[in-house]
Amino acid sequence: MSYVIDPSVALAWLLPDETNARANTIRQAVENGAQAWIPPHWWLEVGNGLLMAERRGRIAEEQVAQALSLVDALPFEEDEHTAGPLQARTFALARKHGLTIYDAAYLELAQRRGATLATFDTQLLKSAEKERVPVEGN
Repeated sequence: MSYVIDPSVALAWLLPDETNARANTIRQAVENGAQAWIPPHWWLEVGNGLLMAERRGRIAEEQVAQALSLVDALPFEEDEHTAGPLQARTFALARKHGLTIYDAAYLELAQRRGATLATFDTQLLKSAEKERVPVEGN
């Protein structure tokens, strides 16, 4: 199995108040060898999510360090083409479904790689279903 992991799933692994069984199942699959694709901006989005959680008092600074260590140890495959010449496809998906360019990048990557999109973002789930991209989420 192959996944494209969006930050909503990763943050469910990392934030105690967002943990859920669905996210844990995906994480176990990745830890057991399922291919896990991410676009280059994924690290910034996950980092920003952790920083916002810290600022809001949801996690402590040392928990951020632990979380970053955890995701750094997972075997993600970063897709180098996401921000390249394929942007026209990403823009088209963003326009068609009213997505941000960041979210459309996950959808485009899942389409191109023939992977299951792992997300808890409602709009992204609906868009993936319309595009007939397999989804794992809510």
